[in-house]
Amino acid sequence: MRLKPEAIGLGMTSQRVRDRLIERLRGNGISDERVLNAIRTVPRHLFVDEALATRAYEDTALPIGHGQTISQPWVVAKMTQTLLDGAQPKTVLEIGTGSGYQGAILAALGLEVYTVERIGELLRTARKRFRTLGMNVRSKHDDGRIGWPEHAPYDAIIVTAAAPVLVDALKDQLAPGGTLVAPVGGSSSQTLLRLRKDADGVIEETELAPVVFVPLLSGMID
Repeated sequence: MRLKPEAIGLGMTSQRVRDRLIERLRGNGISDERVLNAIRTVPRHLFVDEALATRAYEDTALPIGHGQTISQPWVVAKMTQTLLDGAQPKTVLEIGTGSGYQGAILAALGLEVYTVERIGELLRTARKRFRTLGMNVRSKHDDGRIGWPEHAPYDAIIVTAAAPVLVDALKDQLAPGGTLVAPVGGSSSQTLLRLRKDADGVIEETELAPVVFVPLLSGMID
C-alpha cells in the first residue's frame, strides 16, 4: 500500500510514535508480524477527528461521534490476529464499519473486505478515508444484524459491536472452515468470542478476553 502524503504523519502521529505503539502491542501478546505491520502502516490518525489526532497512537478507544468509538488498537490487533490464526482467509465480512479503521487494517492485509454500517454519516466518512488511502473496500449502508448475504459465505467475519447472543444470520454466512470473532454480552459484561465452523458446519466456540464494545443495534440511520 503506497500512502499519500497526508497519511505519513508528523509529531504525535509520526512513525516513531507508531513504532512505540507496535512495541506496546507486541508486549501485550500480539505476535503476528503481518498484523503488527498493518497497524504500523495504516494511519490511525486519519480515522479520528483532527482534534484527537495527537491521541491516535495511544492504546485506547476514542470517540467518533454518534455514540460510537474507534476500537482500542490492542482489540483491533487481537481480533485480526485471531482471524488469521491457522487460516488464510480471502474474504471477510465486517459488521460495523464505524470509522473504517478495522476495515482498513483488513484491506492492508490483502483481504477482500465487505463492510456494513447502519449509520449513514459514519459510512460516508469511512468511504472517503478508504478512497484517500487507495483501498478497495466494498461497503453497504444497512442493518448489520442481517449481514450481507449476497456475497456469502465468507472465510472470516468480524463483528465490532456487542449483542447479548451471536446473531444466527451471521453464523449462517460463515463458510465451512471459517472463523468468526465477535464481542458478546450486555453493557455490564462482554466477552470476545472466536467461533470456528468445521467442514460439517459444526461450530466450536472459544472465549478470548473481556472487552467493552458499543451495542449491536438493528435498523438504519442516515
